[in-house]
Amino acid sequence: MKANFVGIILILLSVHIVNAQTAADSIAILTAPWEVRTVENGIVHKRASIPSLYKGTQSINILEINPKTGKKIGISFTEQLEKISRVAPKYQAIGAINGSYFDMAKGNSVCFLKVGRQVVDTTSLDELKLRVTGAVYEKKGKVKLISWDRRIEKNYKKNKGAVLASGPLMLKDGKYYDWNKCDAHFIEAKHPRSAICLTEEGKVLFVTVDGRSPENAVGINIPELAHLLHVLGGKDALNLDGGGSTALWLSGAPEEGILNFPCDNRNYDHKGERKVANFLYIHD
Repeated sequence: MKANFVGIILILLSVHIVNAQTAADSIAILTAPWEVRTVENGIVHKRASIPSLYKGTQSINILEINPKTGKKIGISFTEQLEKISRVAPKYQAIGAINGSYFDMAKGNSVCFLKVGRQVVDTTSLDELKLRVTGAVYEKKGKVKLISWDRRIEKNYKKNKGAVLASGPLMLKDGKYYDWNKCDAHFIEAKHPRSAICLTEEGKVLFVTVDGRSPENAVGINIPELAHLLHVLGGKDALNLDGGGSTALWLSGAPEEGILNFPCDNRNYDHKGERKVANFLYIHD
């Protein structure tokens, strides 16, 4: 026990803990009874319900992908709004997570999306002011997370791979990103959240944190999500669409593959999945 405690302290120091509250949350994350299941070579599912994390109970699900095993990441969009549990199997996907922000009435993304030479959507000025400061760039199944703004989007010329803007960018090169240009209420409000994270070890994480169920899942804000991913070894991390859109899917899993507890039906179950405009997925 003493050796484990010393190990935890060293980890806390390595992620630059700055106050007692954050240190307590870090210990809660590192000592939580994580359920870990190897789905197949290169993909691990981790989940935990952690009481008293960020002043409430948090329900967390993670798909950990190891690109060294040949697993790849793709970015795609739907012709019309659709649940990822319905559309991801069409891509022979192994797992998937909801993508970026979209117009629920019109059905189109309100964030820049380009696949090859095709510009599918552009980022609205409102989104750029509110929260879009990053993007996922994918080429040949490999991804990196990059900074994004109006100037970058205007001058973006790459015609290979795919790029999907979102935000805010939470971690870059192991450091917390600057959220001062984002809407303060959005940054501080607690909601269900989805994120993609690249770790120091070179792995890719699809992460969901549930919310809007006070007894089961309170939800978290952006600084808390960034902290969670930092403690989990994150180097670069990008927030995706959250709220009722938050969904993590795994092929062959029960409940039509939905691992988390989507809240769009206002019940704490696996049936509240929302139709979305785009998504990230895992494939061979």
